[in-house]
Amino acid sequence: QNMVMSFRVSDLQMLLGFVGRSKSGLKHELVTRALQLVQFDCSPEVFKKIKELYETRYAKKSSEAAQPQQHRSPEALPIHSSYDRGSSVARTSISTPNIDYPVLYGKYLNGLGRLPPKAVKPEVRLVKLPFYTTLDELLKPTELVPQNNEKLQESPCIFALTPRQVELIRNSRELQPGVKSVQVVLRICYTDTSSPQEDQYPPNIAVKVNHSYCSVPGYYPSNKPGVEPKRPCRPINLTHLMYLSAATNRITVTWGNYGKSYSVGLYLVRQMTSAELLQRLKTIGIKHPELCKALVKEKLRLDPDSEIATTGVRVSLICPLVKMRLSVPCRAETCAHLQCFDAVFYLQMNEKKPTWMCPVCDKPAPYDQLIIDG
Repeated sequence: QNMVMSFRVSDLQMLLGFVGRSKSGLKHELVTRALQLVQFDCSPEVFKKIKELYETRYAKKSSEAAQPQQHRSPEALPIHSSYDRGSSVARTSISTPNIDYPVLYGKYLNGLGRLPPKAVKPEVRLVKLPFYTTLDELLKPTELVPQNNEKLQESPCIFALTPRQVELIRNSRELQPGVKSVQVVLRICYTDTSSPQEDQYPPNIAVKVNHSYCSVPGYYPSNKPGVEPKRPCRPINLTHLMYLSAATNRITVTWGNYGKSYSVGLYLVRQMTSAELLQRLKTIGIKHPELCKALVKEKLRLDPDSEIATTGVRVSLICPLVKMRLSVPCRAETCAHLQCFDAVFYLQMNEKKPTWMCPVCDKPAPYDQLIIDG
């Protein structure tokens, strides 16, 4: 540890690069990373490398004192962070108290430390999903950067959960056997800062969590000739493959590099059910009957520019989704029609296959625009 503490930035970078750790960051961050390496992962090869760097440093000091005009050797020059090759941290259990895990480990993607940007740049934003309530942002949307010219790329991400986050997951209820309501999910979208982005998977996607591959939603079969099958792009639940402890988790995203740019983000979320969304809608989304009557009167109001007078409006009490009588009549505020659909079945349908399209007019009917017809 004393030898590591005496190292310069270039020495720390060479040591961290030797074991495949991230070499970017300020000196105190490199020292923290190197000390953590010495404390938990110090193999004979690592110790030999530390001793070699230490002896080289002090032998160089002696030669520089004897020959002050001599230039430094190339080994002493700082290595630019763009040469960072990613991290290959093995599973390491840490029991040391009072450790700030996010600060200690940082959050890395493509082997690059996520340092505060010098200039404020627009960030990639993901659309809010009604069935997922975000509790914590573990990794902001970060671009997948190809490391070479190969079509198949791998991008690693290493992070550790805090004790509070672990407790949230462990104490959450089960939605079904083995599936907790509080989850760590991976979201992927296009790298586009102009507007909030919907989830979009890159070609040839595969997600490995620690030592196991995570299942990714498959393609919907297409019955129409000439129409390619579509893949439902939704958050990927990683929780069941993670270490729910102080140990670091390694996630590797394999993706096809075919010209389009993608970004990934990690979130701690609480998954909601259609019943919970229905209860929330009943609490905040019921419109007073008088407002509905006013809408009917507006539809029947005489238009002086029209030669046709409307004397009645016909609506059905049968839900267009399931052909059953409406139990919770619902429509979107943006819809121009009076016809309703059943909120219960509409939410259940979007829980299985989220489209959020009105079954009456086939226009967008997102959850935050739904109203219950009083």
